[in-house]
Amino acid sequence: MKNEFRCVSVIGLGYIGLPTAAMLASRKIKVVGVDVNQLAVDTINRGEIHIVEPELDIVVQAAVTQGYLRATTRPEPADAFLIAVPTPFKGDHEPDLSYVEAAAKSIAPVLKRGDLVILESTSPVGTTEQMAVWLAQARADLSFPHQRGEQADISVAYCPERVLPGRVVHELVSNDRVIGGMTARCSRRATELYKNFVEAECIPTTARTAEMCKLTENSFRDLNIAFANELSIICDKLGINVWELIKLANHHPRVNILQPGPGVGGHCIAVDPWFIVSKTPDAARLIHTARQVNDGKPHYVVDQVVAAAASVDAPVIACLGLSFKPDIDDLRESPAMEVVHLLAARKIGRILAVEPHIAEVPASLAGFGNIELTSPEDAIRRANIVVMLVSHRSFYEIDRTMLQDKQLIDTRGVWQ
Repeated sequence: MKNEFRCVSVIGLGYIGLPTAAMLASRKIKVVGVDVNQLAVDTINRGEIHIVEPELDIVVQAAVTQGYLRATTRPEPADAFLIAVPTPFKGDHEPDLSYVEAAAKSIAPVLKRGDLVILESTSPVGTTEQMAVWLAQARADLSFPHQRGEQADISVAYCPERVLPGRVVHELVSNDRVIGGMTARCSRRATELYKNFVEAECIPTTARTAEMCKLTENSFRDLNIAFANELSIICDKLGINVWELIKLANHHPRVNILQPGPGVGGHCIAVDPWFIVSKTPDAARLIHTARQVNDGKPHYVVDQVVAAAASVDAPVIACLGLSFKPDIDDLRESPAMEVVHLLAARKIGRILAVEPHIAEVPASLAGFGNIELTSPEDAIRRANIVVMLVSHRSFYEIDRTMLQDKQLIDTRGVWQ
């Protein structure tokens, strides 16, 4: 029943947590968002947002104004808890589950019999079960699915997001959801919660299968992008226009080659395949190779820039775009950021970075001293080498006459 969950807590108010909290609140459900970032909490409580995502500001403002959404830094009692925290790397692409563990331990003191806990963070297979163990260790007075199955006091499930940045508000509602409960009852209860705002199908399965499903979806995409990126390098060596080649090949009724770029970014496609590799390194050979191809592409782009810089005095390099995909401000695992970082470290010239969606040089680049954030027009006017890294819509409007007498390296096909 939809009214079983009168209050929902969302742990982690980032690119997935905040839109999910807002969609639940838009359905007149009381939502308490929790985040360690005080600035994010204060921003949300003013009815504003701290990330760039179309339409989200309108939904958040309405939810806060109507009293259905509130943010805080400490978990409070609720009927359901959705955990949407980062799962980054540590060491050599080893999954770092410390944020999931911290989130689980933070909500443990406020859990009560009958509550539902859902992990949304992209995670290696087995993480949901591990989360239940962490919760059980913190609350010996409650039972969990790995202890009492369907009779457990607390229901636990895994439900990965599968949304596209820039379309999150729409796709949270319209995309099918895979609901992986630790028991059938856990899946049913999680489905009841998501059906408050999901209009598409909610498909029940096991927690492990749901975890692997998320990783599989993004590994499939990574493999296809790796083919395009490898093809672009081959074509470059053979003197063939890869953009024309792909367009021609895609006229085949059963061929659909993706577009190449400077690499692969974001917290999903660039990360998830490694979670499979970490669990089954000997079996995941193709997945591993695709990751190596895509992780190597920024280095290939840098080599192209270095070669161009060798032919000019006092190189000034305009790098257009820093985000991991067009028209958003998300820099996570961005290949464009990697290119700029590598160029700055090699000190081959002055770098003029252009990113319309941020206000200052990112902290990871600020320490180099040879990077300046500026406008597209200023960067192109001053540069003798122009590198297209992200195909923001505004970059298509650049006056092509400004590019005359510049060395161009177009990793996105904007000027092809």
